[in-house]
Amino acid sequence: MFKYFPTNYVWNLSVDLAIEMGARIGEIEEMCAPLQEASKQPDATGTQAFRETWSRMADKLCELAGEDEARGRLISAGDKYGRAAVYYMTAERLQAHNAPGRLELYKRFLSVFNKGTQLAGENCEHVEIPYGDSHIAGLFVRAEGVQGPTPILVQINGLDSFKEMKYRVGAPAWLAKRGISSLVIDQPGTGEALRLHGMHAVYNTEIWASKIVDWLETRSDVDAKRIGLEGVSLGGYYCPRAVAFEPRFACGVVWGANHDWRDVQKKRLAREGNLPVPHYWEHVRWVWGAKSQEAFMEIAEKVHLDGILDRIKVPFLVTHGAKDSQIPLHWAQRTYDQLVNSPKRELKIFTDREGGAQHASFDNSANAGAYIADWVAETLGGRTTV
Repeated sequence: MFKYFPTNYVWNLSVDLAIEMGARIGEIEEMCAPLQEASKQPDATGTQAFRETWSRMADKLCELAGEDEARGRLISAGDKYGRAAVYYMTAERLQAHNAPGRLELYKRFLSVFNKGTQLAGENCEHVEIPYGDSHIAGLFVRAEGVQGPTPILVQINGLDSFKEMKYRVGAPAWLAKRGISSLVIDQPGTGEALRLHGMHAVYNTEIWASKIVDWLETRSDVDAKRIGLEGVSLGGYYCPRAVAFEPRFACGVVWGANHDWRDVQKKRLAREGNLPVPHYWEHVRWVWGAKSQEAFMEIAEKVHLDGILDRIKVPFLVTHGAKDSQIPLHWAQRTYDQLVNSPKRELKIFTDREGGAQHASFDNSANAGAYIADWVAETLGGRTTV
């Protein structure tokens, strides 16, 4: 794990995630060098300073991209807008949900991300899946070198990630090379669903997961018999729950197991384990729509997989980092042990040898992501050779 800030795990996590999404080390240095003292300050003070330096770099990249556009250099412009979006995203993610200007920063990030993908001609289509009175937003990435309906892996967030974050880390591109399409979504409680539409997380994830499958079944470019589901971090709870109650999924993958999130919350109240974001308790109450800490803990009591996983009768891959300091490794073993009716279950622990030993492999996603992509390709009928 790259530790730019010796005493601040949350900020180091954010920097490492930005690097995984394509941040440049020279820009990292310019943004972070003034922040050493701020990294030791309380959340409200520190995160404001972080936002200022990272947004300043993103603003500069947007100016440079505009100059490229004016000269007709659209690929270069798209690349700079894409990196600017990573920096806006990273800054927004650290803010308190009611911090002044946070929503405007999020909208700025979305606009810049979308412009970047369009100008660079990326294999990335913004889609909207009907859900209730609104919609769930997603990014659709098409398989490469495949004619007709393709297998697809739906990819969902954890507690505090975005669809654009998962897209930039690279799994959709790795899968596309293997003949697998991707749909990366902001499910309720995350990204656009939470920020723009007020959709809070729910423990019974099959409610929204089934709507995703309904929508995919209408697409002529998707093989409805080969729809998989993957979840990262808290998605390590969301995904198995959804696969258990929605039998149309053909396989499941967790990138960082999260078998008993209620226990994790109790441990965090006792100050055990690292937190993923600043303003943590305020953040989780926002995500779950809880008006008090007591109400949140009542919701958390439902967020576990005991008594559920024997319903899963499709292949399932459980992965975890050997040095995960947020979610203990034994929860990955628990998930695997309870997949008693899966015809093809596997537990893969990522160690220092291959990298990705930290939470959800944020310290080095390439080898872990390739392992997952290969397993999905083998399971859904993609390819692992060119």
